[in-house]
Amino acid sequence: MQIHRNFDDLGSIRHPVVTTGSFDGVHIGHKTILNRLRKIADDIGGETVLITFHPHPRKILYPDTAGKSLKLISTQREKVELLKQTGLDHLVIIPFTLEFSRITSHDFVKKILVEKLHAQRIIVGFNHHFGHKRRGDFNYLYELARYHDFEVEEIPEQDVENETVSSTTIRKALHEGRIQRANAYLDHFYIIMGPLKDGYPRCRDVGFPTYAVGIEEDVKLIPPQGVYAISLIWGTLKYKGMLNVKQLEDRQDVSVEVHLFDHDHEAELRGKVVTLQFHKRMREELNLNDTESLHKQLERDKADIEQLIY
Repeated sequence: MQIHRNFDDLGSIRHPVVTTGSFDGVHIGHKTILNRLRKIADDIGGETVLITFHPHPRKILYPDTAGKSLKLISTQREKVELLKQTGLDHLVIIPFTLEFSRITSHDFVKKILVEKLHAQRIIVGFNHHFGHKRRGDFNYLYELARYHDFEVEEIPEQDVENETVSSTTIRKALHEGRIQRANAYLDHFYIIMGPLKDGYPRCRDVGFPTYAVGIEEDVKLIPPQGVYAISLIWGTLKYKGMLNVKQLEDRQDVSVEVHLFDHDHEAELRGKVVTLQFHKRMREELNLNDTESLHKQLERDKADIEQLIY
């Protein structure tokens, strides 16, 4: 997958098949769109292109309202990694600014999709809007297609267990700690990618050494406090383990710490950027002040997680 940071370094793209959007989480609906892009590109000898934005448009357009409290399923690093796994050919990451937001729907299609990308097919998701004040939609694209020699297609909304999938529904599931439901919506494990640091000394003292997980963007959605069954991936290595999310005393941030089974927690992974896959929330956070109670609870947590098949 080639990554482009502006429209001027695209080079020559064969018969571009294009879609646009934030694609937060790269969920099952997004994958349906990307699979359709791939199918069309293969049929016409073309290449697939996704135009996405950073930061999220709501953060720029509504910084004091809808964007202020918005947490995202994926950081930039995570989204890029998830998109690589889909087989996408070209990812165009556009810095989203107030100036960019003022581009009209017509200019976005004519000056960017047609003149810069030379798009032959444009695929959009259900109820997709674009351009200044979100005035562009599928019907508008369909009208412009007649004048600019491209084809357009709309992908129907996707359902999981009779619920419509969107980034919003996934964020809600994650905020509630419903990891397995979120994973079903995503069609992959919810992940956190970040560097590992030295963990909390108290856990090491009771026989459960941990790594602290660095959260790379403050907009990253962290599930609620509690203990989670996870897998850690680094290169070809994979470890089963448990992860704890704990609210810090100032209540402005959380700590995320992971204990790995069958791993000595020495220098091997310290400083490395790893991928944590979330499987299940096991329990809520408990206030255990004495060492013996903490040790016994962690032993129970480990035993419960080891019984899970994953």
